[in-house]
Amino acid sequence: MDPTALMKVSNLVKYYGDVHAVDGVSFSVPTSEVFTLLGPNGAGKTTTLEILEGIREADSGEIEIFGQRLRRIDRATKQRIGVLLQEGNFEPYLRVREVLTLFGSFFRSSRSPADMLHEIALEEKANAFVKTLSGGQKQRLAIGVALINDPELVFLDEPTTGLDPQARHNIWSIVSRLTASGKTIILTTHYMDEAETLSQRVCIMDHGKVIAQGSPRELTAQLGQDTIVEFVAPEDANLPDSLSACCEIVRGEGGLVSVKTNDLVAALGRLVDWSRSSGVPLAEMTVRQPNLEDVFLSLTGRRLRT
Repeated sequence: MDPTALMKVSNLVKYYGDVHAVDGVSFSVPTSEVFTLLGPNGAGKTTTLEILEGIREADSGEIEIFGQRLRRIDRATKQRIGVLLQEGNFEPYLRVREVLTLFGSFFRSSRSPADMLHEIALEEKANAFVKTLSGGQKQRLAIGVALINDPELVFLDEPTTGLDPQARHNIWSIVSRLTASGKTIILTTHYMDEAETLSQRVCIMDHGKVIAQGSPRELTAQLGQDTIVEFVAPEDANLPDSLSACCEIVRGEGGLVSVKTNDLVAALGRLVDWSRSSGVPLAEMTVRQPNLEDVFLSLTGRRLRT
């Protein structure tokens, strides 16, 4: 592991009876970067985060954070971290400034509400009731609460789920500014484009174990230089045997067909011939290079969905 990492996790274990929620997880989180945990539902991401946030205690394993080795995140460490949970329900009749003031009072030192309102672009909503905020504004307020103690390490658990594209990009801008200012981010997300855009390092989990780690570029490079052709076809459509002989074919949800090939011209020719002879159109066809979604699918056999 990187000796300069802000956090190191070694052989973390958490069992619930016969369920191995976290089964020997190890990774390191570099300073001033976005480290993203990816995994299907039930992979162990949430339990891992809750242990690192101090909400749960591991059965065994070790956490090294801020140069100190711990079995459990203690009170002093919590003063130096910020947490955005998946669901943050604030009192609807508190004003935005009051929410920030309240949470700031929980820490020995905190940023002023005025500074935080500027940071999260909610200055015009300072005196608005929480219940009047849009979904994106509520999420920015939740991020402001996570940052009110000026933490060195910030946990962002699915920060953009359910937001419209503009609100998502507003959150992305905040995350980028945080790492530029020296903050370290541990992120979970169900959006692969978000992981690819924001992350310097990705850790993929499944069945309580880490199954791959690396930068998005390193992980996609593992799939080689093949090209992927995707289209939608009826689920009962029989693809040509000639295609199976030269390409890797994966059928997904909703009739999606992914064809991975190192000979794009030949693959397209066979697909077009099959489409003409069978009368099955190549609906919504795209041609692209491998991305993080393909890495995830090849490792887990599933696409990441909320």
